[in-house]
Amino acid sequence: MPTLRLLTGATILALAAAACTKAPAALDPTPPPARRADAKTQLEYGNPPPPPARRY
Repeated sequence: MPTLRLLTGATILALAAAACTKAPAALDPTPPPARRADAKTQLEYGNPPPPPARRY
C-alpha cells in the first residue's frame, strides 16, 4: 500500500507541475524591419536602392 500512495503522490505532483508550465510564445510571422545602412557602408557601396513600392 505505501508504494501505491507514493506513486499516487508523485503522479499528482507531476500533473501539478505540468499545469504550471508556461505555454510557448507565439511566433510573429512578420519579419523585422530592414536595418538602415550606416555612413561607412553608404560611402563604400553607395546609397542602397529605395524600398519596393507598397502593393496596397
